[in-house]
Amino acid sequence: MTPAHEIAADVRRGYRTARSFADQAVAAIRTSDRRYNAVTRLLEQRAFAEADRVDAQIAGGGDPGPLAGVPYCVKDLFDVEGLPTTAGAALRSDATPAHSDAKAIHLLRDAGAVLVATANMDEFAYGFATINAHYGTTRNPHDIARLAGGSSGGSAAAVAAGFVPLSLGSDTNGSIRVPASLTGVYGLKPTHDALPMDGVFPFVASFDDIGPFARSVADLRLAWEVLRGGPAPISGEIPRVARLGGWFRDGVDPDLLAGIDRIADAIGGAPLVELPDVARARSAAFLMTAAEGGALHLPVLREKAMAYDPATRDRLLAGAMLPASVYLRAREFRSCFLDRALDLFEHHDVLVCPATPCIAPTVDDPMIELGGKFVPARAHLGILTQPLSFIGLPVISAPLLRPGKMPLGIQIVGAPGCENRLFEFAETLERMGLIGTFPPPAGEFAATNLHQNWDDHHDRGNPQ
Repeated sequence: MTPAHEIAADVRRGYRTARSFADQAVAAIRTSDRRYNAVTRLLEQRAFAEADRVDAQIAGGGDPGPLAGVPYCVKDLFDVEGLPTTAGAALRSDATPAHSDAKAIHLLRDAGAVLVATANMDEFAYGFATINAHYGTTRNPHDIARLAGGSSGGSAAAVAAGFVPLSLGSDTNGSIRVPASLTGVYGLKPTHDALPMDGVFPFVASFDDIGPFARSVADLRLAWEVLRGGPAPISGEIPRVARLGGWFRDGVDPDLLAGIDRIADAIGGAPLVELPDVARARSAAFLMTAAEGGALHLPVLREKAMAYDPATRDRLLAGAMLPASVYLRAREFRSCFLDRALDLFEHHDVLVCPATPCIAPTVDDPMIELGGKFVPARAHLGILTQPLSFIGLPVISAPLLRPGKMPLGIQIVGAPGCENRLFEFAETLERMGLIGTFPPPAGEFAATNLHQNWDDHHDRGNPQ
């Protein structure tokens, strides 16, 4: 798929039609998504209607916007007018259809983008693997024997596979950064509450954010600017960069650490610094996630507990039973931990660390090794992302440039509200050839029986 900024330029200049790009995206999903299971619903008719509207604006001398004709998909917890918002749950497949689109979809549509599909996810966003009991497991385009990560795995895989140049996901504890790292694309978790959450099915209000996936820094930045309501100023300053050590280097893939160290060497040095009490921060994030998620779902659990995926249900029930005092102590610690992080930003503008500790685990054995023990990937792939979203920091997940190997991603971390500094630094690393996307292996993979009937599964609920 052509990069988003090139699609928009071609459409706005009349070199190609928005309809032709929509046709291309729809055809790619129909032809290839059997291998990946990234998409839950193909919105063909809506996509063609939106593309035709863009082309009509161009024909009339208008400017549809900076994303003119760009196809994209959204995680299946964004409200899409006329469809039930499933949040990846079978029990919501017949929910009352959304009366309007989520605010983020409004903004993208107003900028000329074309919605083509909804994307697979962990049920109610509670997981790092996109292993879904109802919609199936999303597979990694770089190796379909491996996971794509989650909970926004379908959104990441759709971009990695080349179906669309942009997609939207959500990130509570790492649900954008983990799949971006494992599938080799860029992802943004913005400063907490910086982007509109209207019309997004909630999970944990203290941590929930939305953000884009893309195959280049330029496309990621373009989507971010549309979602935030305009471009951000460019500082032009050389950032003070440091590498996070301790927790963020223990047990991490040596190739990933070597890649981060190469970045430090290439920019003339980046000292190792420590963020105190990271283990405690991760534990507190787990507790707050369980407590808020459990409280949110408790009314439905009381009525329909057996309709949940057992792996989701049991964690939510455990969270609902946590004493309020435990939750309050975790919240109090969050303020202290944020102060310690802000102390680091007094001396450094950008912090660099791994996004995941390893390459994507396999579908057949979804475990990762931590501290000499094998633990479930679904709960633990966010070990390096959780402590950062716990305090609402903005983070870009960027792939190390390593063609021919499974993707590994880094986190580029900034102080609250400083996304523009992260984008400037990421653009520098991309120009230096240190980070960047690379295509999955060419050729047909041995397809597995991911769907009994692809058309019935994906077209269900397609608005007319």
